Amino acid sequence: MQAVKMYTTAVCPYCVQAKRLLLSRGVAQIEEVRVDAQPQERMKMMELTGRRTVPQIFIGETHVGGCDDLMALDAKGGLLPLLNAG
Repeated sequence: MQAVKMYTTAVCPYCVQAKRLLLSRGVAQIEEVRVDAQPQERMKMMELTGRRTVPQIFIGETHVGGCDDLMALDAKGGLLPLLNAG
């Protein structure tokens, strides 16, 4: 299974929702980067994604986007193949 990295903050219902979906799809570990605790990580996230909102989710080297993007990917059947790629 591909590595999952998620840029998050402490109080973010969309982050919780995205984590719940990923865990339900068999993801055992999510690398969380807290941008509220580490402001330099928010700058890095913005450079990588062009976005400033959380969550920002990476599966392997692929930037999935935010929670809505993750849910849309799952709804069209693309999440599991991406998680299991490689």
